[in-house]
Amino acid sequence: MENLSFKVAEIEISYHPAFKLAELPQVTSAQEAYGVLMERWDKGRLELLEEFKVILLNMRARVLGVVNISKGGLSGTLADPKVIFAVALKACASGMILAHNHPSGELSPSDADISLTRKLKSGGDILEINVHDHLIVSRYGFYSFLDKGTM
Repeated sequence: MENLSFKVAEIEISYHPAFKLAELPQVTSAQEAYGVLMERWDKGRLELLEEFKVILLNMRARVLGVVNISKGGLSGTLADPKVIFAVALKACASGMILAHNHPSGELSPSDADISLTRKLKSGGDILEINVHDHLIVSRYGFYSFLDKGTM
């Protein structure tokens, strides 16, 4: 029998927070999540390109970080669940808040928005990562799936 040798990449996972966890902002409402997002959203693109972001949270709802998942065009962007959960797992997040903008300024969720939210909520349930909310944001306000009972 031939001696086979396989070359494979070694995978290492690490997370290096830049601040003490107790100093991180705590998000306990959609309004607070909207504030965190608006501090980090490029206002010049808010009404131009659709973007998808995720706020990663620890067990005490402290913000571990805001992740830019994707940028699209005027009418959509791709939010890949594998990428979203890979980032959440790497950061050891216990929860997350999903967010995207509608360049039109219309805050009502589309059928695709509702479907994606349900899919990510189900995935989070399996991984024990709580999907707390999904916000659709604009310069003038936001729509909260949790507050509107669509989670």
